[in-house]
Amino acid sequence: MRRRAMLQLGAGAFAAVGAASAVTAWETTRPADAAVPDDAELARALGDFRSDTALVNGFRMHYVTGGSGDPVVLVPGWPTTWWSYRKIMPALAQRYRVVAVDIRGMGGSDKPSGGFDKKTMAGDIHELIRTLGFDRVHLVGHDIGSMVAFSFAANHPDATRSLSLLDVLHPDDSFYRIPMLQPPGSGVSVWWYAFNQVQSLPEKLLAGRARELIDWHLGIGLVDQATITDFDRAVVADRYNRPGAVRCANAWYQGFHQDIIDMRAYPELTAPTLGLCSPIAYPAFQQTLPKLATDLRDIIEVDKARHWLCDEDPDLVIRSLTTHFAATTR
Repeated sequence: MRRRAMLQLGAGAFAAVGAASAVTAWETTRPADAAVPDDAELARALGDFRSDTALVNGFRMHYVTGGSGDPVVLVPGWPTTWWSYRKIMPALAQRYRVVAVDIRGMGGSDKPSGGFDKKTMAGDIHELIRTLGFDRVHLVGHDIGSMVAFSFAANHPDATRSLSLLDVLHPDDSFYRIPMLQPPGSGVSVWWYAFNQVQSLPEKLLAGRARELIDWHLGIGLVDQATITDFDRAVVADRYNRPGAVRCANAWYQGFHQDIIDMRAYPELTAPTLGLCSPIAYPAFQQTLPKLATDLRDIIEVDKARHWLCDEDPDLVIRSLTTHFAATTR
């Protein structure tokens, strides 16, 4: 099932490049002292997109939508927002109704006190799509968003037209065996899994300093630092510097304990499933995903990326997703 990135450019590639150029032009023509734009302005910069909110499960959830056709829901992860999908949204919107969300506690969404287990967060997405009038959706998740997307497919199979998991799998008992200290030269320690478990202290340490964390994380997570610009980083840092944002980001990780319990009871996934992952994550996807999904269509290795697949190889992501969606539309 292993497939690597191909060099040829499809139609989606030119759409992605055009969208990226338009956003770059928009960024460079803004006054240097301009405030970080709000979500409505960011959405308009991508073309025919609109920022909105809906009341779901007792909180106000932010989402950006555009295009027409079968619905595709994009679920982002830590430490970013819906803006992480900016390079692929215009191309997808040529064929699909795209809905990029801010999950519970993220970006323009409310910052509730609880409900950060992935089953509850998947329920948020389910209620949102019902509010928007959709019965079934193509679901795409990256990082924490991939965990939410997996839980959605497990708990709402009738609403899942297809599932695409980007670089991260759902928490399971193996998370309790992640080493706190690794030998020198053996790779990056995922210290933030433990850091985000700590109550209160991360908020105090990161208050007004989210950019420091974002730059560090991108520093180890990108092959090419230029693929996420200073402007992009400023947008995301602005969202994580808002009251309650770091607390909620911590809570996504603190929810892992309940997620692991829930995972033990989940049935095999029946939705047509695609895995997209970096070379680092590929072995885990290859070993684990065939055991979890009865209709696993492909596992594609994105050679050009280290974690931020949509930033470092948007053309491959667009091509892979649209091929998967087309094969699973029924």
